[in-house]
Amino acid sequence: MRETLRETPDMTGYAFPGTYPTTRMRRNRADDWTRRLVAETRLGRDDLVWPIFVTDGVGPREPVSSMPGVHRLSVDLLVETAGEAVRLGIPAVALFPCVSPDLRTDDAREAVNPDNLLCRAIAAVKAAHPGLGVITDVALDPYTSHGHDGLMHAGRILNDETNAVLVEQALVQVRAGADIVAPSDMMDGRIGAIRRALDEAGFSDAKIVSYAAKYASAWYGPFRDAVGSSSALKGDKRTYQMDPANSDEALREVALDLAEGADMVMVKPGLPYLDIVQRVKQAFGVPTLAYQVSGEYAMIKAAAGNDWIDYEAALLESLTALKRAGADAVLTYGAADAARLLQR
Repeated sequence: MRETLRETPDMTGYAFPGTYPTTRMRRNRADDWTRRLVAETRLGRDDLVWPIFVTDGVGPREPVSSMPGVHRLSVDLLVETAGEAVRLGIPAVALFPCVSPDLRTDDAREAVNPDNLLCRAIAAVKAAHPGLGVITDVALDPYTSHGHDGLMHAGRILNDETNAVLVEQALVQVRAGADIVAPSDMMDGRIGAIRRALDEAGFSDAKIVSYAAKYASAWYGPFRDAVGSSSALKGDKRTYQMDPANSDEALREVALDLAEGADMVMVKPGLPYLDIVQRVKQAFGVPTLAYQVSGEYAMIKAAAGNDWIDYEAALLESLTALKRAGADAVLTYGAADAARLLQR
């Protein structure tokens, strides 16, 4: 006997009318136009941020061996690449410097040099492409001889002393033209210190995106190759980056950074931490970014290079997953590839 139409509660607590064969879920999947019409998550070029590595000199395009398709660019080539971002409709680039080893010191003094590599790169990009957003990394690991994100004494990372340097680093970057400073160091209290300093210096419109939930992850290796800090790093970063086992702690970190003046928050890495992205977005409803980190990108590229997966499909699927979890924007080394695919 045919079952009559009834309200059927599912595991989410919602009630849905009907059962098979009255209800056939495949109807809405049958055609391309209906799939597009009922799509719950939309990935667009406006959702992308392109991380780019910059190096000294004129003309070099140095490949990063562990990140196929990614290069360290001189400032002149960076300006050209930023122009490509504009043409592709990517709203912003995130700049990371590969600093010469002879400029790396225990006190990271090159980080606060107003004429350092990153500041010159910022100024060049903003002069050529004023409408392109420029996000800059506020952390000391590209500048320290020991490869850590903070000042070190007797094997211990110093929190408050590091914050004083981070404040000066953020100021020189904003003076050079950075639109958003992004503290990625995970020192306690650095968001409030940077916000106060920016406001007092007349930069109340400068934005802060905090790497609020940044984990001590195994997925960062290729990035450290790209910025040249992997060989310099002594020990690990577990005393200041988060334990991958913790979830509630991430919400406390985000709450503190928002209270201190963060305009946006970041979860890093991305795909291995989809649950964190979702919890942060649901708990706070603030602009939430996710970083598809170097190891994630390298994994997709390596599998595609062996013909195990389709690179284009995997890239778009992974970015859509981050959007579905709640990310408002995603930093990805595949930003240009994704933008081209989305343009078609």
